[in-house]
Amino acid sequence: MEKCYRECIRNVEEKIIELTMEMENPILLAQEIIELLINNMADLKKFVAERGFNSTEEEIYFFKHLKPVILSKLIYHNAVYKIETKKPYGNGKAIKKYIDNELSKLKRYFDNNLDFYKYYRTNSTYLDHKYFVRGKHDIKLSLDTFYFEADHNFTTSHDYKVAKIIANDLIQVYLEDQLNTRTPKKSFDDNPLKWTANKTALTELIYALYSQNVFNNGNADIKEIAKTFESIFNVDLGDFYHTFMELKSRKINRTKFIDSLRDALIRKMDEQDEKV
Repeated sequence: MEKCYRECIRNVEEKIIELTMEMENPILLAQEIIELLINNMADLKKFVAERGFNSTEEEIYFFKHLKPVILSKLIYHNAVYKIETKKPYGNGKAIKKYIDNELSKLKRYFDNNLDFYKYYRTNSTYLDHKYFVRGKHDIKLSLDTFYFEADHNFTTSHDYKVAKIIANDLIQVYLEDQLNTRTPKKSFDDNPLKWTANKTALTELIYALYSQNVFNNGNADIKEIAKTFESIFNVDLGDFYHTFMELKSRKINRTKFIDSLRDALIRKMDEQDEKV
């Protein structure tokens, strides 16, 4: 099951990247991605109904670590759709007030679910048999009303909460990025080099260099690094914070581009060695 699921995740992530590159309108983009994820969730639900689980451990792993990955993406993009469609027109103060209110909602959810946040983020397992096994809910363990209306053949008492935690991290990054005023880009109009790979690859490269502290002895800000790359290579990375969060949420090959660079360089070295 895990192999099939990870293949599904890979396909979803690649399709989301394609849609992100093709569409600039955040509302239309969210609509397309939501439709994609709804269909994938339906396929996954059918697969679970037909395949089932070989053990309780497999069931726990699926509902704690696998299903929430796609579900979190659905929650996130649905939240983006709501945020963008309800965003007020007007001056900067109106927008800031609106975004601050949305951030406050995330804080309230965190406060109301603090015990489970601690459980999940410390990789605890002692309550997994209640949280992530179907039909084993405990009314005393802070259940969302959503659970009672859900299909219990495809839902445990807390798999939605895991997805919500993952999604809320992405939503927070999205909202905070809205508050950041982007400074005008420097002009590199005469630069003959243009970035022609996808934007996700460049974001991965930028964060890799940032993590290695190669700029200003490690004192360069990630935003400044990203803006410099955007200017030099005439590319708009858009919400690169969100792109990085998507990279982090990958369950397979989180450093796909970096790995491909290493492989390509080794091949080039080997080819030149053969010519000697």
